[in-house]
Formats: sequence, C-alpha cells, structure tokens
Amino acid sequence: MESQIFDISRTIQLAVAPVFLLTAIGTIINVLIGRLGRAVDRRRTLEEHLSEYAGEVRDDALRELRMLARRIVLVLWSVTFAVLGALLVCLLIGVAFAGAYFSLDLSHEVAALFVASMVAVTFCLLIFLREISIAALSAHQTLAPQSLRAALRNETDAPK
Repeated sequence: MESQIFDISRTIQLAVAPVFLLTAIGTIINVLIGRLGRAVDRRRTLEEHLSEYAGEVRDDALRELRMLARRIVLVLWSVTFAVLGALLVCLLIGVAFAGAYFSLDLSHEVAALFVASMVAVTFCLLIFLREISIAALSAHQTLAPQSLRAALRNETDAPK
C-alpha cells in the first residue's frame, strides 16, 4: 500500500512538466487564434471594398487577398498541430496515471507520447514561423488608406 502511494506521488510529480507544457501550448494556440482573427478581419475588409478599387490598386488588393488566404491556411495547420500536441500531452498524463494506478510499466508508451507531442509542437512552430515570414515579407505590399499613402509620399518628398 505504501509503495502504491509512493508511485502515485511520483507519478503526480512526473505529470507536472507535461502540465506546464500544456500551458505553453495553450498560449501558442491563443497567439495563433489572434493572428487568424486579424487575417480574417483584414480579408473581410478587403473583400468589402474590392468593388471600389480599380487598376493597380485592385491588383494589389487581389494579391493581398491571395497572401491572406495562404496565411490563414498556414495558421489553421499550425493550430491543428498545436491541438494535436496538446491532446497527446493529455493522453500522456492519462497513461502515466493509469500506469501508476495499475502498477504497470508504461514508461515506453509515455516516452513515445512525449516524443509524438514534441514532433507535433515542432511542426506547429515551423508552420507558424512560415506564416510570420510571409506576413513580414508582404507587409510592404499591404494596401494603405489613400490619406496615409499621400502622407508617406509627402514625407519622402520633404527636404531634409
């Protein structure tokens, strides 16, 4: 009985690290959902005003819409891998507790779940990095309101 209590206590201690990992993954998901929301809002705004644009401005708007669509897909894939990683961590915690409760050696299963979770989170972060790079490289292509565009032209034309 005493050794079983020790095993459960040890399992709880081992489960603390994966719980912190869940917190980190939750934070990543929160950031991703924020980026997704901003991209979707920007897409909606562009689509609303697309009929007002003509010529080069319309081409710029269409180019930005394609870029936003790509970013949205990347964020969705990144969220998918983050959620998969979180689910694997939850499964890992459950398997660890089941092993302690039933006095089974499930260390190989726990290790495999941890590695699978880390692979999923790694893919999540790599895809997120790609989305960020697309956003950063295309920032100069974003359509600015006409007044801002005129102000920027005046700033660059002003004598120094």
